[in-house]
Amino acid sequence: MKTTAVIMAGGKGERFWPQSRANMPKQFLSLTSDGKTMIQLTVERLLRLVEMEDIFVVTNQNYRSIVAEQLPDLPAENVLCEPMAKNTAPCVAYAAAVIQAKYEDAVMCIVPSDHIIKNKALFADTLSLAAEVAEKGDNLITIGITPTYPETGYGYIKFTKDAAVGLHGVYKVDRFEEKPDAATATRYVDEGNYLWNSGMFIWKVSTILKNFARFLPDLAADAGKIRDSVGKDTHEKTVAEVFGHCVGVSIDYGIMEKAQNIYTLPGSFGWDDVGSWLSLERINPTDAAGNYAKGNVLQLGAENSIFVSNGRLVAAIGVQNLIVVETPDVTLVCDKDNTQDVKKIVAKLKERGDIRYL
Repeated sequence: MKTTAVIMAGGKGERFWPQSRANMPKQFLSLTSDGKTMIQLTVERLLRLVEMEDIFVVTNQNYRSIVAEQLPDLPAENVLCEPMAKNTAPCVAYAAAVIQAKYEDAVMCIVPSDHIIKNKALFADTLSLAAEVAEKGDNLITIGITPTYPETGYGYIKFTKDAAVGLHGVYKVDRFEEKPDAATATRYVDEGNYLWNSGMFIWKVSTILKNFARFLPDLAADAGKIRDSVGKDTHEKTVAEVFGHCVGVSIDYGIMEKAQNIYTLPGSFGWDDVGSWLSLERINPTDAAGNYAKGNVLQLGAENSIFVSNGRLVAAIGVQNLIVVETPDVTLVCDKDNTQDVKKIVAKLKERGDIRYL
């Protein structure tokens, strides 16, 4: 059976403001020392598993030209443009409909566009095994990440160690857990049968459409309309109509928390979701004092800080535990303990209608 990959690339990356903006969100930025953007790195590692013609990118219609520029070898018809953001369930349904129209049935490997994977070969092997499990039946597979510390910013997957599907390293999912407090996260890690929820899913088109029909029947009907419009002049109009009225719900809540035959593969391939500015010191080298610096930066006596310049000189003296990000029109100064509050600044800008900084 054909294996395809679907990259979800419609997010705004607000926790990476002010570098991530509405017209150039995080997935199209270069945050690593190799100069490649997040979405380029995503495609690069998927090519170990699938051909370029079988990679589909679901993104906002405003980002079509950026995708074309950054991924020039991707077929234009494989860029699926959402007219508006409606969360991940409509995104998956849209991709499933297009792939069904092309191949009738196929395995879908669904991945976010803004993660870092250090061990690309092990990542490809893990996805390949997941695709094998998906092809065996109506199985829904999620990749869980083996936790290395009690993280409170991720959801967790509880799995049953003795309930595999005949393949080594594949386990039955017991349930999904919301983001825990510190004590609960510590217990999860200690118990050893919890994984971080990575947001990566693998299943057959036919399997996920059966689950849409059961749990989100209106969205299943909408997917059928999109499928029937593929290749026709009415396609974009149909997609616009569907997204105009469809329910906005996550695939986790709409399907995964309710469905049967859910399995997980623990991943240990050096994963990072690059969720905030703190990620830069995890995915890039730091100096002897624990600082990460990119661009025009000069520092004296700084410790455990992150400095990013996009042009003007950033000069830092004797500071500790800071994040400083310079852009042409905004400078962010943030204590590292408050990185999750960057989205609150974005929210305040929205409240006062100051779109020039968004």
